[in-house]
Amino acid sequence: MKELKGSPTRRTEFLEICFNTFCENGLENTGLKKLADACGVTNGNLIYYFESKDNIVIQSTAYCMAKVEDDFMAMAPTDFADIERFLQEMPYLTAKLHGKKYRFMYQVYASPKYRDYGKEFFKGVNVRYKKYSELLSSKLNMPAGFIRGMIYLFVRACVHYALFDD
Repeated sequence: MKELKGSPTRRTEFLEICFNTFCENGLENTGLKKLADACGVTNGNLIYYFESKDNIVIQSTAYCMAKVEDDFMAMAPTDFADIERFLQEMPYLTAKLHGKKYRFMYQVYASPKYRDYGKEFFKGVNVRYKKYSELLSSKLNMPAGFIRGMIYLFVRACVHYALFDD
């Protein structure tokens, strides 16, 4: 694995700021200067951290979308009785908080230039959903395999709702 340059905290800040800038402006309308301005640094500083705009796109999308998943699962039901709350509020909350993020993610991962990175990201989704289902299994008193299937279906439904209805 390639050694990462710069402060890890600063790098994470840049990933989040750049991702939000991309989400607001789109992939084609966001140049390195716009990203650097949003981060309050020079183009050269971003290049020092990431080497290229492509790396910023790839790394910020993967990092921030995994964080969106973690945020989603942090709101997961805490017990069986809490499932109804989760099912009722999450589509709307997901659309409100993450609609632009999902649209940008699909813009990136549908692009031939970044498609292989999307495939890698979605392989990680399988691992993360397995982990989430195992964590929820004891809380909900349900088999992890059953929960994982529900997570796949429900997250996909929320994402599709967020893509078009925020």
